[in-house]
Formats: sequence, C-alpha cells, structure tokens
Amino acid sequence: MLPRVARAWPNGAARLSGPAAIRRALSVPAIVFLAGAVPATSFACACGCGVFDVGTASMFPTQKGAMTFVEYDYLDQDQNWSGTSRAAAANNTDKRIRTDFMTVGAGYQFSRSWGLSIEVPDWQRSFETADDTGSIGEFTHAAIGDIRIKAIYTGLSDDMSTGITFGLKLPTGDSTYLNFDPDTEIGAGSTDALLGAYHLGDLSADGEWRYFVQVQWDLPIRHRRSYRPGSELDAVAGAYYEGWSLHELVKVAPVLQLSGAYRRHDGGPLGDPVDSGYTRVLVAPGVEIDVKRVSAYVDLGLPLYRNSSGNQLVSSRYWRMNLSYRF
Repeated sequence: MLPRVARAWPNGAARLSGPAAIRRALSVPAIVFLAGAVPATSFACACGCGVFDVGTASMFPTQKGAMTFVEYDYLDQDQNWSGTSRAAAANNTDKRIRTDFMTVGAGYQFSRSWGLSIEVPDWQRSFETADDTGSIGEFTHAAIGDIRIKAIYTGLSDDMSTGITFGLKLPTGDSTYLNFDPDTEIGAGSTDALLGAYHLGDLSADGEWRYFVQVQWDLPIRHRRSYRPGSELDAVAGAYYEGWSLHELVKVAPVLQLSGAYRRHDGGPLGDPVDSGYTRVLVAPGVEIDVKRVSAYVDLGLPLYRNSSGNQLVSSRYWRMNLSYRF
C-alpha cells in the first residue's frame, strides 16, 4: 500500500494585482489537497497554491506497487489581508480569485528503497480586478498547470517509515494569459527544485493512533528574467485514528493536521516584492473512507495565523476531495 503525506492548505496570500495523514500506513491507503500540501502553491504562484504539493502526489509506500489518484480542490480568495489582520478592500485593486484545481497523478514503488511519482494539474481560475477608472473586470482562464515529478528514497529505515523526496516542477503551465499578472498566472514560468523529507510512526502501543510529519522546500532554479517567484517552505504534522470500521471491508479514519508555510518575496521587473511573501499556519480536520483498494478523502482547511506582506488576497477556508486506487 502506498501511504501519502498530508498536504498543507493553500489558504494563502495573493496580491493578484499586479490531503490527511501521511496517508496512511499499511492498513489504510492514501487520499489527500496541496499539501501540500500546501500551500498558493501550483504550483508556484503568490496566491499560495504551492502548498498543494505537500503530499499531493508524494506517495510514500510501505511495499512495492502502484497507486493512481484524482483530486479536486476549491479555493476562493475574497479577503484583502495586510500583516496579521484583514485590511480594507480599497487598498487592493484585486478583489477576488476563485480557482478550481483538478489533479491526476500516479506513483510507483520499484523496490523497498526507490519510487517515483508524477502529478498533472488542470486549473480554472476566475480573477476580478479594478482598472485605472475603478471599474471591476472579471477574467476566466483554464489551462494545464506545472507538472511535478519526484523520486522517493525510502531506504533509511527497515519499515520504510522515513523517506526523502526530490524532483522538479516543470514550466508546463500557461504563464502568458494577458489578463493575469505574473503572480496570478496558472503557470509560474519557472523550473523549481523540490526537496523534502517525511516520517510516520505510532502514537499508541496498539498502532491505532498514528502521526506523521513532512517538510518540503520549493526553490526556483531557472526562471524568466521578468519574473522570479519566491521560494517556499511548507511543513505539516498530524495524527489519525484507524481503529474504526463500518464493515470488515470498510474502514473510517478521522484525521487532524496542522500545517505551516513560509514564502519569500517575488522578484524581477514584473514581480512585486512589496505585496508578496507571507507566513501562515492552518488546521485541517478530515476523514478518509477505505473500501478494499479504493479510498476517498475530504477535509476542510481553516486558518489559525496569517502574516502577509503588503496587501494580498486570502481565503477563509478551502475544500479538498480525493479519490485513489491502489494496485
């Protein structure tokens, strides 16, 4: 079975002017939304989609085999935020960003030490912003996002409970839509190095209470001269209970995760260092239901702390749904 780490929630900050446990060990398959976690993080935009990647397609196996998944996430950024509090909407020419995220992915563990995962996102984004006259315009765009490919090394422990991930985010997403700013585009236009680590273990002697931790660093290593997205660090920790069942073939596991993200300022002539960069902490309760080889997961992300540079759009919550199949 391929457990997956929880994603941090992309509650995040976006100026726009210009899933959850390590999912689960042997007894419960993974279903997660980015987390990356999560985390603005595409994918790599100032809106905070990057955190979606924490655990999204990072399938941390406990045995050889494969998994595929499809995930839907929804994020509505309709609050202007400055520092640690809500700010007047008039201070930001951008008014609202609504994004539907659809991601398909797969992972395969070749041996007890090495595996590979890939995720392909597809976004639809609606962007409301004011022009120089104060009139509000709305623009909608849909496109493939930035594809992520990762290698997974699980040879650090005999039970494969500790692992290292490393890979690339490729500039496959559309970063040329004229009505979006560089930090609003579906694609970041950069190639990023993705470096991470994870660990899961038991909280109780009977193994029914378990915990997980994960961290990932997203570092742009090649970008356009006009725009450099800020690097981002995402971390998540959580616990889940796998002692419930509705039937011998149906298992139910409640999950609670706490995640944090730190994103640096954007750069480049078209970047906006004043209104980009943030720190945030959020909590996400969720539940996973497993029926044989199929798993379904849903969670709700809620912010606990946000500190945004300048004026940025944030969301008060997010929803995540995931369906996976293990071979």
